Amino acid sequence: MNLGRHSVLGVGVDAIDYDEAVERILTAARNRQWLGLAALPVHAVMTAVLEPAFALDLSRMTLRVPDGQPVRWALAMLHGVRLPDRVYGPELMLRLCARAAREEVPIFLFGSRPRVLDRLRGRLLSRFPGLRIAGAEVGPSGDGAFEPREQDLAAIRASGARLVFVALGCPKQEQWTVRTRDRLAMPVVAVGAAFDFHAGTVAQAPAVLQRFGLEWAFRLAIEPKRLWRRYLLLNPAYAALVGLQKALRIR
Repeated sequence: MNLGRHSVLGVGVDAIDYDEAVERILTAARNRQWLGLAALPVHAVMTAVLEPAFALDLSRMTLRVPDGQPVRWALAMLHGVRLPDRVYGPELMLRLCARAAREEVPIFLFGSRPRVLDRLRGRLLSRFPGLRIAGAEVGPSGDGAFEPREQDLAAIRASGARLVFVALGCPKQEQWTVRTRDRLAMPVVAVGAAFDFHAGTVAQAPAVLQRFGLEWAFRLAIEPKRLWRRYLLLNPAYAALVGLQKALRIR
């Protein structure tokens, strides 16, 4: 399903489903073409609203999918676009790994921490026995983490990978991804907290909370010191601005 691209607070969001996203990514992998995907929760949309440079980076991505339920709901409220589900980064990663295992597409894991990568590798191989993990690197940290280092890009190319998953945290992972354009001939998929969730190092919200858009409350309860500004300040601002966009009929 592909219902076009529509503005949510000035950010173009692709109204597609999991099947379309997976097919686009695997086609790029088979054809050895760069494709950048950002999975957009409220935090990413609001970061783009507040930081024009990040908004420009997002505009250069191939796909910007509705990761958060409130982003999917905004598509319906503002544009009448009704998707059956969001395209949630952690779930998209699992679906891509399943297809990659069947079609013998090697993957590369980039970002997070050594302990997380070790656990993630083991769990993915256990879940998808045919999956080939060509390599895994922690990647950069600090203020310059968004700028790809040539040694990291060279390691990814030399590994034989045809698909890269990136987990550097928003906005660095999206900034890093878009800067690999013309430097990596493969899809690069930014998946946020997916590495921690699938490694079992961070608890994932129950499905019922995810379905009703309350994943933020669960994550806030788990990591209040790190996430309180993100959710308690940005979520109400997002709701107010989406309401204003609707009232002003801004398309």
